[in-house]
Amino acid sequence: MTLRVTDVNAGYGKVQILRDVCLPDIAPGSFVGLIGPNAAGKSTLFKVLAGLLAPSSGQVMLQGQDITHLSRKERVRRIAYMPQAFGCNALLTVFEGVLLALKQTTGWRVRNDNLDRVADTLNALGLSHLADRGIADLSGGQAQMVAVAQTIVRAPDVILLDEPTSALDLHHQLSIMTSIRSEMERKHPIVIAALHDLNLAAKFCDRLVLLRQGAILADGTPEDILALSEIGATYRVQTDLERTKRGVLYVDARLSA
Repeated sequence: MTLRVTDVNAGYGKVQILRDVCLPDIAPGSFVGLIGPNAAGKSTLFKVLAGLLAPSSGQVMLQGQDITHLSRKERVRRIAYMPQAFGCNALLTVFEGVLLALKQTTGWRVRNDNLDRVADTLNALGLSHLADRGIADLSGGQAQMVAVAQTIVRAPDVILLDEPTSALDLHHQLSIMTSIRSEMERKHPIVIAALHDLNLAAKFCDRLVLLRQGAILADGTPEDILALSEIGATYRVQTDLERTKRGVLYVDARLSA
């Protein structure tokens, strides 16, 4: 099962945001990082990929089928999307909130295997200790981790995460990204995540897509993309691509003189 984006243009009313966006086949088990400055069009692209915004032209094909032809139920089952402004039902516990997300795709009768899947997901994300806490009592970072759990518990074909680490401290950034990577390796969904931290993108992603002003500037491996001069120009900084003692790619960025 592959995801392909071909010549997509999209926007809101008369305001065009995405311009001729193309993403060649993304295979199952791929972790794609979507990078670019603020207002580059990342969130709009996610809405198109999730089927929430119809492109004015072009197509998003999932296993050879245009996603605009999928029923809402089928789209929700196959594509899971966590937006920047995520919402959780504050009247529920963490366990109940994640279970509710799962039941949207499996029917409303609760089975033992549903409970086991929720427990496994919370454990994988290091959230088991919060299972009985009310969502209203969580910190912003904890609520964001619960939103990630609600996204991946459904085991969809495609997981879309719009800035999944934005409200997290360093420990929880690494925990979430490691868990997402493990989920990808275990169940082989396509994962696309918008990331502002280029070093997280370099560490965890197989492929990076650089977006600026609604158009794709580059698409390739983290090493190839982060070495481009367009990175510095896009973010209005100076960058050097280095490797740590452990061989991990590292972007050293500084303000331009």
